[in-house]
Amino acid sequence: MTSTCEVVIQDGVGIDRSLLERLDAWLLAIVPTLAPEADSFAVRIAGDEEVARLNATMRGKPTTTDVLSFPGGETPEGRHLGDVLVSLPTAREQARRLGHELERELKEILLHGILHCLGHDHESDEGQMAALELELRQRWLDRD
Repeated sequence: MTSTCEVVIQDGVGIDRSLLERLDAWLLAIVPTLAPEADSFAVRIAGDEEVARLNATMRGKPTTTDVLSFPGGETPEGRHLGDVLVSLPTAREQARRLGHELERELKEILLHGILHCLGHDHESDEGQMAALELELRQRWLDRD
């Protein structure tokens, strides 16, 4: 079992550097806890157009969404947990609508994406993913 996991966050929209650093630190804590076998995990922060384009290509839905997840697998370098694409404009709007900070919203979205990379699917389960996500939000986001 690997004790470290490489986390890469690619900024495609010019997000605040200090926010990226906080997200990176949070991911470096949560990913090895939820996926101790993972050697790598990647995130791309993008605009609505990029997310909508990929959503149309991969899922046949030509609209934007807050997050798209692509589970990984074994690679020559080790176990890749997966790739998560996040729409920053959608995250900002959701944070505004829900009355919390953008950082909180991004962490919720990333947690959701990680769970999908781990194989959870709220569209086909009977609420298990939602229950797990709520439990993990309480543990990883409501600690302060």
